[in-house]
This record gives sequence, C-alpha cells and structure tokens, in this order.
Amino acid sequence: MIVEPNVPLQAHNSFGIVARAQHLLRVRSEADVRALLADARWRDVPKFVLGGGSNVVITGDIKPLVLKVEIMGRRLVEETPRAWIVEVGAGELWHDTVAWLMDQGWPGLENMALIPGTVGGAPVQNIGAYGVELQDRFESLDGIDLVTGQAFTLDAAQCAFGYRDSVFKHVGRGTNDFGLAGRALITRVRLRLPRPWKPVLGYLDLERKMEEAGVRDPSPRQIFDWVCAIRQAKLPDWRVLGNAGSFFKNPTVTPEQCADIIARDPKVVHYPLPDGSIKLAAGWLIDACGWKGKSMGNAGVYERQALVLVNRGGAAHPATGGEVMTLAKAIQTSVYERFGIRLEPEPVVV
Repeated sequence: MIVEPNVPLQAHNSFGIVARAQHLLRVRSEADVRALLADARWRDVPKFVLGGGSNVVITGDIKPLVLKVEIMGRRLVEETPRAWIVEVGAGELWHDTVAWLMDQGWPGLENMALIPGTVGGAPVQNIGAYGVELQDRFESLDGIDLVTGQAFTLDAAQCAFGYRDSVFKHVGRGTNDFGLAGRALITRVRLRLPRPWKPVLGYLDLERKMEEAGVRDPSPRQIFDWVCAIRQAKLPDWRVLGNAGSFFKNPTVTPEQCADIIARDPKVVHYPLPDGSIKLAAGWLIDACGWKGKSMGNAGVYERQALVLVNRGGAAHPATGGEVMTLAKAIQTSVYERFGIRLEPEPVVV
C-alpha cells in the first residue's frame, strides 16, 4: 500500500479540470483497502472514491484521501439456460467490458455501448441508454464499508436503483434510512445477461438505423455498432473535448404539468412512463432556452447536444470547476424561469 502525495487529477477526470489530490491511494485489490483501514494514520480520515472520473466536476484540490479504484479482471461465474453471470472488477472500463462481452458471445449490454467510466461507477449512477439500465442486467456487487472495514454483497433490491440513482448516492441518517454515500467502495460487479437474447429497440434513433440498413431483426453486434455510431455523432469524445456526458437528468412531471407545457410549447419532447408520469427531454428544454453552443468562460454547451457541457479551453487553458458550475446554474435558472422545472445535475460535484 503506497499513499501518493500531491497527485495531479487532470488526466483522471473526463472534464480535464486541473486539480490535485493531496493524497491518493491506487486500490488494486481488496487487500489495499484492508491495509489502509488497518493503518491508524489513514483509518479515520475523510475519503473520496474515484473511478473513471467521468461523472464528476472537481471544483478545487481534493482534501479527502482519494481512493482511485483500479481493480481489474473479468470472468464467467455461471452459465445457465436463462442467463450468463459475469463478474467484472470495478476498475475495468465500462465500454471495453461491453465490447469484450460481445466478443465472448454474451450479449445484453449493447444498448449501453460507449458510456464512459468504469464498471464500479455503473451501479452508483444506475447508468442507462436506449431503453436499458444497469438494473436490468444486474446480479449483485461486492464492496467494502470504509467506516467499519466490513466486506458486503448487495443484490439489486438492496442497491435501491432508481433513475440515475442508487443507495450509493444517499447518506444514511438513521437505522431506517440506509445510505452508502461516502462510505462504500465497490470492488466487483456481477452482471446477469439474459438468455435467450432479445433486442431492446423502440428508440427513434435505433428505428432510423434499422430503416437505413433495411434490417428488421438486428443482431447484438448490429445494435452495438448502431449505438456506437449514434453516440459518436451526437456526443463529443471526452479525450478530445472534455465533458461528463449528459449533465442533467431528464425531469419527470405529472400529465397535468406536461399538458400545461405543451399548451405553451407544443414541440416539447416528452415520453410517457409506466407509472403515469411524463419524462421530459432536458436537452430540448435547454435548447429551447437558447443555450446550445453558448459559453461562459471556458465552459460551454455542446453545439450538437444541449444536454452536454464541455471544456472549451482544452488541455492548455481548461475550464475550471467553478466555470462549469456557474454555467450549469445559469442554465437551471433559465429553464426554471421558462418552464417552472428545476433541472438536477447528474455529476458529483467535489
């Protein structure tokens, strides 16, 4: 176990924001965490878990001890007539894992191709795209409680998955309010890939790809390739133009609220949900307020997708976390003033 001092973090966050960790530990096994918690110098200090840095806005140097999760490995745990169960280390890149599973002939995650970040971050955010969320392909995960040092395993119900939400984003405030924000480090995730495989279609972009290709019964590989092409056309590569993907959650409203908005803005993009509520496209709301392509300092709104905030300063003059959050708050104000809706950011702000 080696705790490194004064570590630059620009390469460890997809926005490319310049900041430093006062101290950082590269966690490559569960033993590293156990050794840390057994060391009186580090056991009780505040800690911050960092995966791929694709869902974080860093607003200054990080004073808590940064635990950089780099636990690797992928293996088939079990194969049954109904599913493949695959275990993946939390430090593995998500998209690389999706591509690897495709190569093994174990489909089911193709709709979530090209999502940045690591496998360990996927349950925290309950990542999803094109009709599939992690909770739809989740078996269980292992982790370590950074307060007690105890190892634990959680199933889907215990993770309390919601829309871009989980138990890992909430702070426990009592015996009846269970939350793991700030105290859990995920080490391994097990995925359940259903058999027989069935395509998840229905999104307009995928329907267009099917029409263009003249294919009505696509294979997993075709859907994988289509999703990659769609995302590459709409979203910037964070290695070229720093960003954290979709910056705001799509808000949900009541049918009455939606009808009121439609009466004023008939073109608003909306989707009915099974519970009767209506999901609105946050990108459309932001675009309607005139933000697409606009900048504040070196932070800007991507010209192809208003839901994505970007670092326009590049590596030489990168946006600061303060600039990103100033822009985000200005967008929130505009959307609230026009539509009466409060947009909620997706990334963690530190």
